[in-house]
Amino acid sequence: MRRDPYWLWALLALPAVYIIYRWRAEGLWPDELVAPSGEWSARMIIIALMLTPAAMLLPKVRIIGWLLARRRAFGVAAFFYALLHLAFYVGEMETLRNMIAELSATGIWTGWVAFLLILPLAITSNDASMRALRRNWKKLQRLAYPVAALTLVHWMIVHNDKTEALIQFAPLVALELYRLARLTASRRSPLHSPA
Repeated sequence: MRRDPYWLWALLALPAVYIIYRWRAEGLWPDELVAPSGEWSARMIIIALMLTPAAMLLPKVRIIGWLLARRRAFGVAAFFYALLHLAFYVGEMETLRNMIAELSATGIWTGWVAFLLILPLAITSNDASMRALRRNWKKLQRLAYPVAALTLVHWMIVHNDKTEALIQFAPLVALELYRLARLTASRRSPLHSPA
């Protein structure tokens, strides 16, 4: 069983350490840390999803192949940043009544649905689940795509600024369009050259 190096996990945790440090040392209110924690969750899911098309585009770049083999680490990191984001959101809202009151807003329910979809992905991001679920594991992991789409919508609406969110998601969109074009081309090309 392959183990991800400790330094990779430490690197992925660095933004969380800094966010928590600011909360404790600078006495920031949770509402000041909701956005940064959510943005880091989005970045991690973007990186996780970018790796496959990036490897298709640049198959000889060894670092991409190395990262692709460890993409689950980025997915798990995305979940933990989403959990941190949720914790600060709960702190900001203070009561369940306040959270329920704004649940119908598009910018809010998209975030909740994204979190509920990423939860089973995080729970099953281990070798035992891969063995138990077999082919269904890969189908389940495809939920990462609606998670990314919902996260993008959530970010754009909650921040009331589409530009930053679109800039962050642009590399993923470009790589996925490349992947789609390549798959479409391969399906159209004949299996055998004419005799």
